[in-house]
Amino acid sequence: MNAIQSSSPPLQQPKQKNRVTPRPHRHLRQRSYRVMALETSVKIGVNIAISTAAISALVQILPDHWTQQEKLRAVRTEVNQMEARVDILQAEFSRNFDPRQTQSIMQQQGYRFDPNQRRVVLMNKEVND
Repeated sequence: MNAIQSSSPPLQQPKQKNRVTPRPHRHLRQRSYRVMALETSVKIGVNIAISTAAISALVQILPDHWTQQEKLRAVRTEVNQMEARVDILQAEFSRNFDPRQTQSIMQQQGYRFDPNQRRVVLMNKEVND
């Protein structure tokens, strides 16, 4: 029991300080709600501005689109007509250069007839009374 005692005083546990009562976070919450409301309002405003710009662009573009579609329909109609004409001309071209049909072509275009063929001329008779 005669133990050596240390010369330092015994360690005491630190005194617990009185905790400060926490401040209510009500002001912070109200502030964050205001910030969120402002942010949401700005987002909605930007979206409305973008939507308005898009709608106005569509209003300006649609009439041009319709006129171009009408022009395209007219061009397609002309192309179809020209294709039909080209088909007719190609058939006529191949017929004109067909050696088997030279006689008939000469008769049609030059009023030349085969020597073995007789000409028939129709005449109107006038009745003299």
